[in-house]
Amino acid sequence: MAQLAALPQRELGHTTLDTHRALRCGHPEVIFGAGKTPEELVDIAVALLEHHDRLLVTRTTAAGRAALHTRLPRACVWERSGCVTVESQPPPALTGLVLVISAGTSDGAVAEEAAVTARMHGARVEELRDVGVAGIHRLLQHSERLRTANALVVVAGMEGALPSVVGGLVDRPVIAVPTSVGYGASFGGLSALLGMLNSCASGVTVCNIDNGFGAGCAAARINALATTPRNAGTHP
Repeated sequence: MAQLAALPQRELGHTTLDTHRALRCGHPEVIFGAGKTPEELVDIAVALLEHHDRLLVTRTTAAGRAALHTRLPRACVWERSGCVTVESQPPPALTGLVLVISAGTSDGAVAEEAAVTARMHGARVEELRDVGVAGIHRLLQHSERLRTANALVVVAGMEGALPSVVGGLVDRPVIAVPTSVGYGASFGGLSALLGMLNSCASGVTVCNIDNGFGAGCAAARINALATTPRNAGTHP
């Protein structure tokens, strides 16, 4: 009743917060840090934490991260991806398993964004790093581990082949994320995106270029479906 008592939005002048998103979608509004000033980020973050017990900010600048960390002492800064998080106290138990797989070390920023996002949405997360197709044996040694996950996020640049390989090894949903890593003919991730969209492996869906957040959110929701019992009274 306390959550429903306030209007479903809050005006900050520069921003209109959706304060009821957690009631509808299961997680508070996430702040997209790109294009926002440090002062705007702090205003938004403080206001959200007055309504919710946790916070996720993505794509922050160094100045934005510093401002958030100064204002929010409990904030955790993820330098590589530019994420900033504030966890519930005490931290909730994480469930199931989302496996985030990156083809190369250069894909690490996008992979970290996906992993942080899935974890903040309640999923237990593990990572496999630098297991791309140029040395496929690095992936194959983890074949059994791949099949234990409820959902897999596969992050790759260059030609974007790794999701197709993973999709051919598992019976689980594979969420492919093309990155902008590569040389000239990769066209900033477009070649990886088109390669993934044309995957011959079944069960592979594709996010936008560098969209680790979207992949992590989708994987966490799939994981939640796999770990949450059906609601009482739900028809089969």
